[in-house]
Parts: sequence; C-alpha cells; structure tokens
Amino acid sequence: MRPYILAETNWEALKDTKFELAILPWGATEAHNYHLPYATDNLQADHIAAAAAKRAWEQGAKAIVLPTIPFGVNTGQSDIYLDINLNPSTQLAMLKDIVTVLNRQGIYKLLLFNGHGGNNFKPLVRELGLAFPKMFISFCFFPQAMDKASYFEEEGDHADEMETSLMLHLRPDLVLPREKWGDGSAKKYKIKAFSEGWVWAERKWSKISADTGVGNPHKATKEKGARFFKDVSEKIGTLIYDICKADLEDLYE
Repeated sequence: MRPYILAETNWEALKDTKFELAILPWGATEAHNYHLPYATDNLQADHIAAAAAKRAWEQGAKAIVLPTIPFGVNTGQSDIYLDINLNPSTQLAMLKDIVTVLNRQGIYKLLLFNGHGGNNFKPLVRELGLAFPKMFISFCFFPQAMDKASYFEEEGDHADEMETSLMLHLRPDLVLPREKWGDGSAKKYKIKAFSEGWVWAERKWSKISADTGVGNPHKATKEKGARFFKDVSEKIGTLIYDICKADLEDLYE
C-alpha cells in the first residue's frame, strides 16, 4: 500500500490524515501507432505521478494522487476506431464536481497532471478559479517539463520515440515487436502559418497519419525511457513538494 495513492489507501489510514495537495492524473484512450496500447497516456500519467508523489512524500509533503481519468479530448479523432472522446464541457463538469469535494473538505490545492496533448485545461482552470476562490488549481503536461531533445533524437508528439521509450521501460509487455511499428510519418498543413505555430486549427488525425502516430519511434529504447522517467519524476516531485509547502497568501515575489 502506498499512502499517497488514494486508490490503494484506506479509511483506517485517512481518517486522521490531512493532505495539502490533491493530484489528478488525466489521460486519454486512443490509438498509439500500431505498437503501443490505447491506454499509453494513462499508464504514463499513472507511473510518473506516483513516482513524483513518492519523492515528495518522502520529503514530508502531504500529497494524495487521485485515480486517473482515462478519457480525454479526442475531437480530432472521431473516425479512429474506439478513440473515446470527452468534450471540454464534460471535463469542466467533472472537474467542478471534484473541486467541490476538495473545497468542501479543506484541500485547497489541486494539480492536474496531464498525460494527453489534446487536453487543454487553461480555460477550465480559469473558470473554476472564479467559481472557487479558495482553490489554487494548476496543471502541467509532463513532456514539457524536460528538454526532449536531450533524451530523444526524433521529433514527434504521439506514439513517438519518447512515448515508445517510456512504454518500453514501464510496460514492455504491452509493446508489440519492432517489426510491427509504423514510421509515424505525418502530414503538415499546407498553409505555412499553421506550421509556424502562431495559428492553430485542430488536426484531422486520419488525414495526417496512416498509422495514427506522429513521430518516428524506431530509435526508442528502454534505457532512454528509464533515464527520462527518472529525471521527469524528480522534477515533478519537486513541483509537488513546492506546491504543498507554498503559502497561498504569499505566492508572489
């Protein structure tokens, strides 16, 4: 039993415990090239959030990891078989109910630990912050915590070298043999401004990728995944500790 994982702990342990921060991992259920499982985002979020919370717990931070939400925003993948979509408005409704519980029970800090690039929590956090002024709600997307180029050779953002390396480290039993891997080649918008990043429109996934991947996974190794996992867990662990110990009345300098 890990006392910082809500799904594993119990009332005997919790009845006299006071937590400083709740962590909500949020993933997605979607195809990840040919070779990675549909739950890739959930598994990565589970493992990294747990490892990070363990580091913070051992340093004296009282953080609790809530069960991972397994469905994310997949509006651009409506024709990919069994990619399960939650609309942003549905996410907001779910978050409102969860925040209501935390707010009522005196846990005023919430970290949304995002494992899926399609989830966009900023407008949701803005709205919830207005509705729950006592709450301090933040979010992070773990791939952005590190310089990926320091760990991986190939660029990508879905079932790429990074995600494949992580899964080779975390759950190699769920990764198909290398001969099954697609190359993750993806088309870009013909309109230059979209590729430059200052204009955005949702990608129609079935139009940009034949194997559902974006980024070549073939240079992935479990060793790269292990190194990245260790470093990102340490960094997120420091974040968790810092949020736990932060004074909400004295956040700025």
